[in-house]
Amino acid sequence: MNLGPWEILIIAVVIVLLFGARKMPAMARSLGQSMRILKAETKGMRNDDDPPETTEEPAVKPQAQLPQAQPQKPIVAPPIEQTQANKNLS
Repeated sequence: MNLGPWEILIIAVVIVLLFGARKMPAMARSLGQSMRILKAETKGMRNDDDPPETTEEPAVKPQAQLPQAQPQKPIVAPPIEQTQANKNLS
């Protein structure tokens, strides 16, 4: 689609009428900030795909393994009949 100078002028006039001339600088500023953020994010995504170029040893040394946890017996409440009998004794 090829826009000529008249079409661009008509679109600009309609935008100014809809939003007002006072809000146009703020809208252009926010559009510029959004474009900068989008550009930075896409650049970061491209850098994430590249393999790291360093061949240094990792700075963090592996830690010794922790001992295995021993399973514990679950604590089970006594049956209701026992608790009722205990209440009668008190």
